Amino acid sequence: MMQAQKILQKELIEFEEHFSNAVKSNVGLLDRIMKYIVKRKGKQLRPMFVLLAAKLGGEVNLSSYRAASLVELLHTASLVHDDVVDDSMERRGFFSINALWKNKIAVLVGDYMLMKALLLSLDKEEYRILQILATAVKEMSEGELLQMEKSRSLNLKEDIYYDIIKGKTASLLAGACASGACSTFTDDALVQKLKMFGEKTGMAFQIKDDLFDYGTADVGKPTGNDIREKKLTLPLIYTLNNCDAATKRKIIYTVKNENEQKDKVRYVIDEVNKAGGIQYATEKMFAFRDEALNILHEFPVSETRDALEELVRFTTDRTY
Repeated sequence: MMQAQKILQKELIEFEEHFSNAVKSNVGLLDRIMKYIVKRKGKQLRPMFVLLAAKLGGEVNLSSYRAASLVELLHTASLVHDDVVDDSMERRGFFSINALWKNKIAVLVGDYMLMKALLLSLDKEEYRILQILATAVKEMSEGELLQMEKSRSLNLKEDIYYDIIKGKTASLLAGACASGACSTFTDDALVQKLKMFGEKTGMAFQIKDDLFDYGTADVGKPTGNDIREKKLTLPLIYTLNNCDAATKRKIIYTVKNENEQKDKVRYVIDEVNKAGGIQYATEKMFAFRDEALNILHEFPVSETRDALEELVRFTTDRTY
């Protein structure tokens, strides 16, 4: 991400100020929580995608900064709510909001951030950007609910998996790129092209996240966590569709009934490796990455395009 951070050095400082102002509150408790969130933000991948997509079409402007702040507000709100749903006590190595202030306050904080995002757009009449990102949030919710629905039966086809991750992850990255592009491009066809670029990148990003569950690196969640939560991800889906009937029955029984036992989870991970599930998912991840890069390469060569390519490659090469 070094090149992206280098050419966005001035813009990221400006973005930080815009975002900090966007989350300020006159309520003491809320303001303290917002400051806690601001200090512990992650890699800022999504704001960087917004700003680089904008830079690809011209000079980053106030509309670009508002789009980046809106994306970060929506993403952070979704994480706060996810931690409540998952009863997670940590986020990025720090205590989650619900761990420190309990679920009721965490839900209200997430709601507050969603409304701040809405008002940020309406106050400045950024209706097109709001439409793009409101659609993304709708699709995120649909993706999460589809995953919950399908995880009950443990009978998931590969195309349904892609529908799930397109909604729950890729939609916001697609919205980030489209909203950034919307702030500088006048040709809607180019905005749509960057939206598709963001979607393909988001698909690769989520498959990489799912692969972490079968590795040994410390990435902020325990190995086998998806199995414990009965989430069918691509490595496991491939395995279930390509192993013999007896193994399939045993894996399904283990995921349904023995998912809290470490040795049983290890058995599932070993079977996924043995069946080639890791290799298959990795190949699919790179295929989505290459589709994203092919779209990106339709734009003229520039340091901004190079920085976007670097970010795309980071999504699949990252170790955390």
